Amino acid sequence: MKSLRLISRIIIGLVFIFSGTVKAIDPLGTVYKLHDYFLAFHLPFLKELSLVLAILLCTAEFIAGVSVLFGLRPKQGILLVLVLMGIFTPLTFILALTNPVSDCGCFGDAIHLTNWQTFFKNIILLIPAIWLFKTRNVASKEKKPLRSWIMIAISATLFICFIFYNLRYLPVVDFLPYKVGVSIPEAMKIPEGSKPDRYNTTFIYSKDGVRKEFTLENYPAGDTAWKFVEQKSVLVEKGYQPPIHDFSITTEFNDDITDKILSSEQPVLLMICRKLETADKEQLRQLVNHGYWCMGNAVTSFVLTSSASTEVRKYSNGMSFCYTDETTLKTMMRANAGYILLKKGKIAGKWSWAGIPPFGELHEIIFKP
Repeated sequence: MKSLRLISRIIIGLVFIFSGTVKAIDPLGTVYKLHDYFLAFHLPFLKELSLVLAILLCTAEFIAGVSVLFGLRPKQGILLVLVLMGIFTPLTFILALTNPVSDCGCFGDAIHLTNWQTFFKNIILLIPAIWLFKTRNVASKEKKPLRSWIMIAISATLFICFIFYNLRYLPVVDFLPYKVGVSIPEAMKIPEGSKPDRYNTTFIYSKDGVRKEFTLENYPAGDTAWKFVEQKSVLVEKGYQPPIHDFSITTEFNDDITDKILSSEQPVLLMICRKLETADKEQLRQLVNHGYWCMGNAVTSFVLTSSASTEVRKYSNGMSFCYTDETTLKTMMRANAGYILLKKGKIAGKWSWAGIPPFGELHEIIFKP
């Protein structure tokens, strides 16, 4: 029995610690995933609480894992594990059946699981979790409960500080495609021989007021009595998708300058502000100052945003504003004001508003061979 309890503790503890940690590394990613859930289940009013809920969720997972693995108030720890699993196991079953969100986000962007994989993962984890709960009274009694509570409180405090550090300075580990060292043009390529998307295509024809569906093999070619109505294509199997597949930059005049930026021999500083209207005013002022600094120091720069042109006109003042899809900007930068340095299409630097180096140091980084 002791061996089974130990194995169960290790499994539950490590999984919950890992799940909470990867969410804490990328807290905004967790926020965006909660946004998807709220939209899918028609609960948009909860969107404003997404950050608070994201912090509570990953902290609860981490503390539950620490409690179970290290035996700090294990009865309360395993109860918290069962409460979390009691919420998310039925939820993932609903997601698997309806698929409103393709990836549950249980392991952030570190590991992507389908909804069915997540559901079966939860079912498997329920076995050691229930075993630990059923045998919770046979474990040796805790001798110093106060010390356990203090250790849990310290762990939770340090963990929340870790979350806010990642919010301020970008994730300490970047699980996303736009990480430092990545060549965007290379990440956009589809290798030769890769499996393409497979579609099932049907054709709707009508004759004498009757509609009929045909395939490519049996459609009425040459029979003029049949009149073409419409074509339907349904994705049957997803093919290879490159890590970066949605990167494009267009000017205020709707000119696509993506290739121009990626092939530039000169360094390019992309200043990213997903939504100008929701950005912190001080951070936005900093971004504008960097834009003026770039213009005065012969640094090619562009401000990428998904805001409407009416909002952009308030800030242009000679700077080059361009438009990029909001989802792409969320993937590129986990901050509403951030900076990416490109050198020949390769990401040479990446900073949030709080981590951007001083002008002198930034100048050296930009023009360093």
